[in-house]
Amino acid sequence: MRQVMDGNTAVAYGARLSRVQVVAAYPITPQSTIAEVLASFCDEGSLNARYLRVESEHSAMSATVGASYTGVRAFTATASVGLALMMEVIGVAAGSRLPIVMAVANRALCSPWSLWCDHSDTMAMRDQGWIQMYAENCQEALDFVPLAYRIAEDPLVQLPAVVAIDGFFLSHMSDTVEIPEQEKVDSFLPPRGPGLMRMDPAAPVAANVLTGPPFFTEAKYPMAEAMERVPGVAGRAMAEFGRVFGRQYAQVVAYRCEDADTALVAMGSVCGTVHHVVDKLRSQGRKVGLLRLVMFRPFPYDEVRAALVRAKNVIVLDRTPAVGTVGPLQAEVRTALYGTNPPPEVSGFVAGIGGRDIPEATVLRAMEEALAAASAIGRAGPAFVDAPALENWVDVIRSAPAATAVAPAVVEVKSR
Repeated sequence: MRQVMDGNTAVAYGARLSRVQVVAAYPITPQSTIAEVLASFCDEGSLNARYLRVESEHSAMSATVGASYTGVRAFTATASVGLALMMEVIGVAAGSRLPIVMAVANRALCSPWSLWCDHSDTMAMRDQGWIQMYAENCQEALDFVPLAYRIAEDPLVQLPAVVAIDGFFLSHMSDTVEIPEQEKVDSFLPPRGPGLMRMDPAAPVAANVLTGPPFFTEAKYPMAEAMERVPGVAGRAMAEFGRVFGRQYAQVVAYRCEDADTALVAMGSVCGTVHHVVDKLRSQGRKVGLLRLVMFRPFPYDEVRAALVRAKNVIVLDRTPAVGTVGPLQAEVRTALYGTNPPPEVSGFVAGIGGRDIPEATVLRAMEEALAAASAIGRAGPAFVDAPALENWVDVIRSAPAATAVAPAVVEVKSR
């Protein structure tokens, strides 16, 4: 069945089709309608799940952890500062090896406060032991939820997973989505197994206890080993997903990279724009390609290296305001390409933070600056490719009274 829906609704359908048994969520823009739609599903009886209305995101993740410990399939969703408030329990979920799936409608972390998209929220948790998948469109927002459960619950993995959708660009954008038949999803995603540890009042155990130096590494090392097994598990799961549903996914998607002299690397909704730019430049005879990362954690080093090894120039678009370093995606791509001979020139740009659009002109400008070696190559820090728009902001600050000049977020509000 095909239906027009936004990305948040698509995520909710993905959770319903996955037959989640406990939903614990707290509303936050731009995620709120995921929780609202799931609450409606529970109310109407189309989803047989316990819906927990909690008082904060910290409580939402705590409740999800507790539910997952009992052996049920648990789900939550959040964004931005809500994810930041969860951070203490984020580590508990991963360290306890609980295959929770969480949707994140990507939104910038403050300051200044922002309701709009960038990837700074999920990047803040990138090393906490969670699998991370980034959707490009509403169809993927739905499909990645059962796919994430299939990977996370595999006996070889037993780790939590994030399905990231760009706030507003996907969460509130409507598109035509194919809703799979429940029977097909059931055949792809069987009921959750017992996991590594299951809480049972009849046989009480202690979990997430204070752990001293002699045993801390012994707890962390198996997590790292499990994460190393994810690529193989994900590859098999994605291949089966393609056989069952007819939509083939991969950890990286290379588009016209086979003979590309210049390759653009990106994640999320901006890839649609970059795809268009690649086609346009190809029509002009320029050998340009796109490498889209679906999975950011674990980072698919081998696949990235294989796709980019023939390129002379690699241009990475980070939707994260990396301060004092290069963008996280750029850093990972550089690591993947280290030691290749001859190595490509890798340029990194920060764009689209705080909800700013990344139009065709911004992508082309990044290419021009990279190929001219005028900006990012050899820089110690990030290159903000859309930074010239900040000149007006600087003027606003300089013209503001001295009392407000030190608080630009306040100046912006007063200038509207």
